[in-house]
Amino acid sequence: MLLERYAYTNRWRRVDPAAKGLFSLCGLTAVFMATGPAAAVPAVALVATTLVGTGMPLKSYLRVAAPALLFLATSALTLLVSLRPGGPSGIVLSLVPAELPHAALVCTRSLGGLAALLFLALTTPMNDIIALLRRLKTPEVLLDLMTLCYRMLFVLSEAMHDMHTAQAARLGHAGPRRTLRSLGILAANLTVQVWQRSLALHHGALARTSDGPLRFLEPEYPHSRASLATAALGGGGLIVLAVVTI
Repeated sequence: MLLERYAYTNRWRRVDPAAKGLFSLCGLTAVFMATGPAAAVPAVALVATTLVGTGMPLKSYLRVAAPALLFLATSALTLLVSLRPGGPSGIVLSLVPAELPHAALVCTRSLGGLAALLFLALTTPMNDIIALLRRLKTPEVLLDLMTLCYRMLFVLSEAMHDMHTAQAARLGHAGPRRTLRSLGILAANLTVQVWQRSLALHHGALARTSDGPLRFLEPEYPHSRASLATAALGGGGLIVLAVVTI
């Protein structure tokens, strides 16, 4: 996965996750403190910081954000459209220009929230985020569920890749009709296979008498205090920037 690859190989991989989490939280606060199009200013700053920290090309960043951006664009359009009874078809679809400022505010804040989330996700591996949440006294049950869901994502990805390769080797994707049929078979087999693998994972945990939280080795981060101070300074700068541009 592209996101995981940058999370493990970026320039700030060894920076304390607490510092990165603090900066992300400050960025999110700045986005919601700004009003109107001014919310785009801290959002752009968050994107620029992420690109600098990860060394990620803008094209790859947009590729990671594309699904969320598509969902956001669809949601924004629904804010500008009104449905009311009437007309020959019984329903009249019309644009509502008065909702444009509201839609712009929702979009810019959502983009800022997405930028803050991607900053943390692209600079910090999931294991480090879970370790940070454990330090923040998050309930262990929730952390175990996050760990299992994270593990199952890779199981699902690997199984889907293997089945797709096997289908392609048998010309299963030669033409739209074969492709549609192959996708249906893949979805059916994938459901059964993931269910079986999750059951095997559960039995493996029971065989090891696993009755406590899932623990992982937590690396030590040098210069944690300096990282936290830098993150607080940068995050405070984002908040000031948001307040000044109101």
